[in-house]
Amino acid sequence: MAQLPALSLAAVPGRRQATLELAQEIERRGYPGIYGPSLGDSLALCQSLAHVTHEIEIGTSIMPIYFRQIVDFASTVGFLHEISNGRFRFGIGVSHAPALKSRGIEAGKPLTDIRSFVEQLKSVPRVGEMPPIILATLRQKMIRLAEEIGDGMVFANGARSYMSTSLAEVSEAKRSSPEFFIGNMIPTCISDDLEAAKAVNRRTLTSYAMLPNYRNYWKAAGYVEEMEGVESALAAGDRDRVPHYLTDRWLADTTLFGSARAVREGVEAWFDAGIKTPIIVPSSANGGQMVAFEEFLKIYE
Repeated sequence: MAQLPALSLAAVPGRRQATLELAQEIERRGYPGIYGPSLGDSLALCQSLAHVTHEIEIGTSIMPIYFRQIVDFASTVGFLHEISNGRFRFGIGVSHAPALKSRGIEAGKPLTDIRSFVEQLKSVPRVGEMPPIILATLRQKMIRLAEEIGDGMVFANGARSYMSTSLAEVSEAKRSSPEFFIGNMIPTCISDDLEAAKAVNRRTLTSYAMLPNYRNYWKAAGYVEEMEGVESALAAGDRDRVPHYLTDRWLADTTLFGSARAVREGVEAWFDAGIKTPIIVPSSANGGQMVAFEEFLKIYE
């Protein structure tokens, strides 16, 4: 039987009850986890998931550390850890400059801030036991920090061909431990119309390609020409040109697209690359999130 990936689920306004019902169906089908992205309030979603599900792992992937006071975070995640019977994973990260700027927040130094956040979170009194803490990772220094102070790591839009280099930073003991989380969020579009599916994933990742930290990561992964092309388009003020440089080769390394068979094989390839928990982020060429989930769930029926 095929290994099932985890799924990324966001509670969109107007469809929140339907989202919880979808989560129950995901659990019924035997998927191992549901993870809420920073879109919307993923902690609120996880709190509801803790009540409407019973066995499936739930978590944030990720919650930006600057969005709340640390005492508030500790109270909420301690509560979630307890009421979920230990199923909750607290994925944290520093987010990105545009998201922070929209809230009037200015980030500090990522490694320093994450280390300080985890230390302070664990020292808050009278909030109960803390859940496993998962660090958002891309580059080597954050990967090493995840092993040092965390209970796992989660990539987003990682390059599969580069994952062996990234995971070489993690000790064999942690890589092989079932308690140490290693995940990656993977944009996914299922369609027999290959060009349509690729176009959807390009749209999904265009905003990420505009972020310097992602471009630096993808350059290290071997996509220098592509990322320098993106930078030339941005320097010229031609944002519409950015998708042109997101080549098919790059897209196949960072996303999943195409037929049901191609996507299933792609999921297996991610497991083989050392990602213990691939987290599928479904999109559709034919509709919104609910359509995307309907299309994805069918491929493992």
